[in-house]
Amino acid sequence: MKSDKLIDPVTRDLWQVIAAAEEVPIGAVETTLLLDTPIALTRDDEGQPVVWLRTVEEAGEEIDADEIVERLPVLVRYGYIWTSLGNPPADIFPIPEYAEPDRKNMSCGSIGVNVSAPRAVENFLDMGHFPYVHTDILGTEPHTEVKEYDVEVSEERDEVLATRCRFFQPRAALSATEGIEVEYVYRVPHPFCSVLYKSCPEDESRRDVIAIFLQPMTQDRCRAHLLQSMVDSVSTITELRRFQQTIFGQDKPILENQMPRRLPLDPRAETPIRADKSAIAYRRWLSRKGIAYGVIPQAG
Repeated sequence: MKSDKLIDPVTRDLWQVIAAAEEVPIGAVETTLLLDTPIALTRDDEGQPVVWLRTVEEAGEEIDADEIVERLPVLVRYGYIWTSLGNPPADIFPIPEYAEPDRKNMSCGSIGVNVSAPRAVENFLDMGHFPYVHTDILGTEPHTEVKEYDVEVSEERDEVLATRCRFFQPRAALSATEGIEVEYVYRVPHPFCSVLYKSCPEDESRRDVIAIFLQPMTQDRCRAHLLQSMVDSVSTITELRRFQQTIFGQDKPILENQMPRRLPLDPRAETPIRADKSAIAYRRWLSRKGIAYGVIPQAG
């Protein structure tokens, strides 16, 4: 049953990711959970996604999509299907790089995580764990310092932006042949999504793009849908996917050990350090927007 009282109005009206488009078969039912609400989806004979509130449908069941009358809104963006339980805007946030013809665009899996969507976004913003969790890939000792960087909360674009993020990485990307100091830009253009731009080893004038789209299933459980848009003329799609899945596989147990599983918005709840500037800005942004789902709201 839908738990209306748990969903704040802002979250209800957002576009929410629910599946990789290529993984939903034509004419067969897929089921999932969104904001404590059971939903079902399929693709019609023309390949267009159809999403509705689940009643008795079971995963794998054959269905005629034309018979679904009461449908939820639906978009396909960046290789994923998005829906909403409310009244969403006309479109979602832009990732213009995705349209560049020479990029390798790919979904990199949809992985369940026993933590809230905002907790997962915050972890994605954290560079401090690189040497300890992604040892000899995204970081290594003694290169453990998170250097000073800039954070902006843009009211015009309605997003959090962290720039001048620099970190030494032994293997910044699959195509990297040696360790380099990588420059990152982090965007949080959606309360449950983050987009990372990082130095491209193959072309210094461009950036690789890695995004994490979180599907908030319950207050403390989500699915992470991973996207890569890479400038890489050497690696195969399979190799690039495997590399990204390795990284997230290292993050998953760390994420699931976070307590509490919902993200506290009170700045006094957890002791911040300099490296947490982007996380602090993200929490304040959520609080100002009135996001209550997946977080522990600030008292008062």
